[in-house]
Amino acid sequence: MPQHESLYLPPLMSARGTARLPGSKSISNRVLLLAALSEGVTEVRDLLKSDDTERMLDALGTLGVQMESLGDNTYRIMGCGGNFPVKQAALFLGNAGTAFRPLVAALALSGGQYDLFGGSNDSPGGRMHERPIGDLVDALRQLGADISYMGNEGFPPLAISPGKLEGNTVSVRGDVSSQFLTGILMALPLLKREVTVNIVGDLISKPYIDITLAMMRQFDAVVFRTGDWRQSVVEGSRYTDSRVNYRSPGIVYVEGDASSASYFLAAGAIGGGPLRIEGVGSESIQGDVKFADALGKMGARIIMGPNWMEASSPEDGKLKAIDLDCNHIPDAAMTLAVAALFAEGTTTLRNIASWRVKETDRIAAMAIELRKVGAVVEEGADFIRITPPASRAEIINPAEGIDTYDDHRMAMCFSLAAFGAQGIRINDPKCVAKTFPEYFAEFDKVTRKVPVIAIDGPSASGKGTVAQRVAAALGMHYLDSGALYRLLGLAAQKHGVSLTEEARLAALAGQIDIRFEGENIWLDGQPVGDELRTEEAGAAASKVAALPGVRAALLDKQQAFRRAPGLVADGRDMASVVFPDAELKVFLTASAEVRADRRYKQLKQKGMDANIAALLQDIEARDSRDTQRSVAPLQQATGAVRLDTTAMNIEQAVKFVLAQYQLKRPEN
Repeated sequence: MPQHESLYLPPLMSARGTARLPGSKSISNRVLLLAALSEGVTEVRDLLKSDDTERMLDALGTLGVQMESLGDNTYRIMGCGGNFPVKQAALFLGNAGTAFRPLVAALALSGGQYDLFGGSNDSPGGRMHERPIGDLVDALRQLGADISYMGNEGFPPLAISPGKLEGNTVSVRGDVSSQFLTGILMALPLLKREVTVNIVGDLISKPYIDITLAMMRQFDAVVFRTGDWRQSVVEGSRYTDSRVNYRSPGIVYVEGDASSASYFLAAGAIGGGPLRIEGVGSESIQGDVKFADALGKMGARIIMGPNWMEASSPEDGKLKAIDLDCNHIPDAAMTLAVAALFAEGTTTLRNIASWRVKETDRIAAMAIELRKVGAVVEEGADFIRITPPASRAEIINPAEGIDTYDDHRMAMCFSLAAFGAQGIRINDPKCVAKTFPEYFAEFDKVTRKVPVIAIDGPSASGKGTVAQRVAAALGMHYLDSGALYRLLGLAAQKHGVSLTEEARLAALAGQIDIRFEGENIWLDGQPVGDELRTEEAGAAASKVAALPGVRAALLDKQQAFRRAPGLVADGRDMASVVFPDAELKVFLTASAEVRADRRYKQLKQKGMDANIAALLQDIEARDSRDTQRSVAPLQQATGAVRLDTTAMNIEQAVKFVLAQYQLKRPEN
C-alpha cells in the first residue's frame, strides 16, 4: 500500500454530548441531479460538503448546468429539463459511486457524447474502474442506449453516444448494487413515456431505493410499485416545478447523514453516553436510521425524536453479540462489525454481499483489519462473523496502524477501536473527506480521552518525584520518560551500540521491553536500579534524546503508557510533543543552584560520591543542550502552568499540581 500520514487516537474513557451531522451523501447527490434534470429553479439547503458532492457539482457544471453557491452549504440550481447544454464532454468522477452511476443513466438517455472516468484529471482510474457496472449498462442498452467500454468489459471508464431510444420495458439486476436501479429510475422520466422496470433477483439495499422514490416524488415524478419490489412503473411526466407551488420542490433540505450517525450512536453505546445526534431521527427517509434498532438488540439504550437520536450503554455496561440480516442497513452495518469488538459473544452480520463492490471489498478489508486488533474473524461471500478479544484491555493497536483502503467508512468505523486500552492508529485519515471531512474533529468533541497530566522541566527540577506522588495520589499510571532514554543508553551499552549510531539506536528503541511499577523499573525483564540515576546515565540520555530517529522510535512506546484511569508523565517534551492534548500541562523548574544542591543531596543519600560544583556545571551544560537541540527542545508548552519550586518543597509542589488538576477536570 502507498505510504500515507496516520492519525493516532488515544485510548478513550467515555463518550457523551451532542454531535451535529453533515448532510446525507445519498440525498445530496440525488437532489443535485434531480434539480439539474428539472425545469425551474431549486434551492438546495444543508448540502453535504464532501469529495462526492464536489464531483457531482463539477460534473453538472461541465455539462452546462447553471449553479450558484449561496454560502452556508446552500446552492441554487437552474434546471435544464434534462437537456444538458453541453453535448460533448469528459467527466472525471473520482470514487463517487453516487455520482457516477446515476449520471451514466441520465447521460445515456439525454442524447450526447460523453466519456466518464473514475479517478481525477491528474490520475484517471482508481477504485471506480474496479467497481462493476455491466448490469447497469446492459439495462440501459435494452432502452437503446449506446454505451461502450473504454477498458475492461463490464467496468468503467465508459463512452456514451446518442442512441435510438425505444422500448417500454427494462430489466435490471437488483442483487449487485441498488445504485443501478436508482440511476435507471431517476433517468426514465427523460423518455417522456411510461416505462416498466422489472427487477431481476432479490433487491439489496432496499432503503436506498426508498430514498430515491421519495425524492423523485418531491420533483413530481410518479412511480408505481407492484409486488415485492419486482416491478416499478415510471410515468412519462417530466420533472417539473411549474405546477402548483405546493407541489413544487422549490426549497429542498438535505437530511443529516444516517450512515454517519451510526459512528456516534455506537460511541454512545460503547462509551456510556448519553450521546445525541442531531439532524436525523424517526421521521427520516433514510433506511440507515434502523441502525439504532440493531444497537438496541445489542443492549444499547436508544431514544429518538423526529430529528434526533440518542444512545447510551446498556444498564450493565455490556453490549451483547447479535446475529443480524443487514440488507436494510448495508453501510451502517460496517459500524456493527467494529462495535462487535466490545460485545460479549460472536456477532454475525449476514446479507452484506454489496460490501464486495463498494469503495473497496469491504468484507475482505474489514476481516483483515479486525484481525489486526485481535478479533477472530470468519468471512463468506455475503457474511462476516466476529469473535472479539476477551476484554477491552486485549484490543490491540497494531504498530502498522489500521489501513483504510481509500474508504471513508473504514476510517470512521475503526475510530471506535480507540475505546480499547491502547487507542488506535488510523492510516490515511483524510479519506473521510469523501463524506465527512470534519469527522475526527466532531468525534473528538464528544469523546473523553484517558486523562494525562504532563509535567516537563529541566534536569533535577524535581519533576520526577512530583509526578510519582501525583500519580499515587490520583491512582494513575506513571511514566518517567527520562528513564526511557536512560534505559536506551543502558541497553545500547549492553548490546555494543555506539551512542552516535542513530539508526541502530532507533531500531533498539523499538525492540526493548520496558516496565514501570511504582519506583521499580524493568528492562527486558530484568530489574534495573540506581545505575539509571548516575550522571553518566543522564549524560547518555541527553545525547540519545537529541537524535530524531530515537525520539520517533520511542514516541509510540511513550504513548502506550496512556491507560485508564489516567497517566502522569514527566520529561522534556511530554506536553509539547508526546501528549499535546494533556488535560493539565505543568512546566516545573527551579534555579540551577537549587537543582544542583538537590541532586547532590540525593546522590549522597544513596551513598554515591558527588561534587556540587561539578553537578552545577553539568546541569547548566545539559540545560543549554536541551534547550538548543533541533528536535523537541526543552521549553514551556503552550497552555502549560509554570511552577518555580526554588522556594518550595515537594509536598507544596504536589499540592499545587493536584489543585490545578481539579480545576482542569471536565466535570468542573
